[in-house]
Amino acid sequence: MNTSSNLHRSGLILDRRRFLGLSALGISAAALSACGGGPSTSGGGGGASAVEQIDFSGVKPAKEITFWTSNPGDSIKVSTEIVNAFNASQSDITVKLVTAGADYEEIAQKFQTAQTGGDLPDIINLSDVWWFRYKMNDQIIPLDSLFEALEFDTDDYVDSLLGDYLYDDAHWAVPWARSTPLFYYNKDHWKKAGLSDQGPQTWEEFGEWKTELAATSGAKFAFQFPALAGYAGWTLQNNLWGWGGGWSKEESFDITCNSATSVEALSFLKDWVYKDKVAGVAGVDQIQDFAAGVASATVGSTGDLINAITSAKFDVGVAPLPAGPAEAERICPTGGSGVGIPKDISPERQLAAGTFIKFLTEPEQAIKFSEATGYVPIRKSADPAAILKKTPQAQVAIDQLANTRSQDYARVFLPGGDLEMANHMASILTENKDVQTEMDSLKTALEKIYTDQVKPHI
Repeated sequence: MNTSSNLHRSGLILDRRRFLGLSALGISAAALSACGGGPSTSGGGGGASAVEQIDFSGVKPAKEITFWTSNPGDSIKVSTEIVNAFNASQSDITVKLVTAGADYEEIAQKFQTAQTGGDLPDIINLSDVWWFRYKMNDQIIPLDSLFEALEFDTDDYVDSLLGDYLYDDAHWAVPWARSTPLFYYNKDHWKKAGLSDQGPQTWEEFGEWKTELAATSGAKFAFQFPALAGYAGWTLQNNLWGWGGGWSKEESFDITCNSATSVEALSFLKDWVYKDKVAGVAGVDQIQDFAAGVASATVGSTGDLINAITSAKFDVGVAPLPAGPAEAERICPTGGSGVGIPKDISPERQLAAGTFIKFLTEPEQAIKFSEATGYVPIRKSADPAAILKKTPQAQVAIDQLANTRSQDYARVFLPGGDLEMANHMASILTENKDVQTEMDSLKTALEKIYTDQVKPHI
């Protein structure tokens, strides 16, 4: 069994220990080269001491535990089935499933409130932008000793997905409802525009298609950007990386959102809205708008796949995210959520929670969950045949895992960073504000979050 997950994909190291660096020693890092100054923790070297793992030897699992979920991907039905299957499979532990919020933000707020109220869950569904906050606030436990005690087959988890939760030589969550963004398109509109039934290889290629789509489709937009809250910071990483930019440097808190390449990438997209007038921004749910024929194409989560196919009255095309001019290969951010275990509960409850998490993420359950929701299979040995028989479009999401990259620290490790990105992108895409000015302002906001809320804790 391997519990290190110091892994790579596309040649990129996924070891999150690297960002301890100088700040963990209380030393200022070098000035940013791309943004002209600011905090950095990108160096390697001496970090914090090893994380203390819990010793579960001699511990007996609790008889009853609670699993808090926000039902990502409308997963309440399949999650209930999995919980019931676990409860029926043995008599030692009973799991109670609780809907603790309508989305990741609501469940996070409830979890924060429970820190003082004492009514903590035993398992919590935590998103890509929340788990590090919990770790930083000492609210969840490292899971590696549980992996050993319960004999998790960690080698069988998709490397990139388990590796996303590695920090300080420890894992802080297990992948569960994991996703990547996909390019969704209306096949009928493609046909009217004389396009082949495939997604664009690059964003520039779609830039060449958008005018004909707008002229022939009858839709309001050739392309609709996702609702910015929750999506801008995530999906636009693909565009930023494709132009050689990013919200921050790879595996670093060096903020690069206002670099020349980042500004160029976002200006390219802004022109679709204000110069070419063929694109818009979803108010609430881009998949709902897309399924209603509002736009010929959009970007959405793999978790939207089933909903898109069943809601649309046309053939839905699905493609990997396009590449950009600075990258020969497509690059796609990982996303979605995992499951973790609170710190301030008894070892007995933690052991029982780990027992259920092992069951929840076994290959059989992983396939069952993916088939019902559209989220990607999290286990290597999970046979996707059942998924592909029901939803052949899911092959795109599975194949795209090979081109995924861990998200920029600025989005997933800065509390409130995702909201700042959404707000500044709203100014650009819905208020026609200057891209450089907004990205300069975003850089200032992100660096303040790092200095005030992150640096003191790492």
